[in-house]
Amino acid sequence: NCCFPPGRRLQSSKLSPTPPRLLTEEEYRLQGEVETRKALAELRSFCQSPEFSAWSTVSRIQSPKRFADFVGGASHVTPNEVSVHEREFGLESLFIDEQLFEEEDDEE
Repeated sequence: NCCFPPGRRLQSSKLSPTPPRLLTEEEYRLQGEVETRKALAELRSFCQSPEFSAWSTVSRIQSPKRFADFVGGASHVTPNEVSVHEREFGLESLFIDEQLFEEEDDEE
């Protein structure tokens, strides 16, 4: 208190950056979905533009039909890919992880 006048202390505390608010898990998931949809729409739009070199792109990809379907409006993932993702990262995997941790706790 003796080293800094009272106004000086208030000013320095106002200048310090406040830490950003962390997203909740639901906000994080929702933001991921929104941004993914937005980026896919931008990609689809670019692929339909005159600046896009379709032939050079198609010659370099493994599944030209799937790519053409995507540009035409189809989903970017197959039902099988969705299923695999849900198994690995969805509620099913959370349940399995919980069971594994419970088993480890029981052993200790």
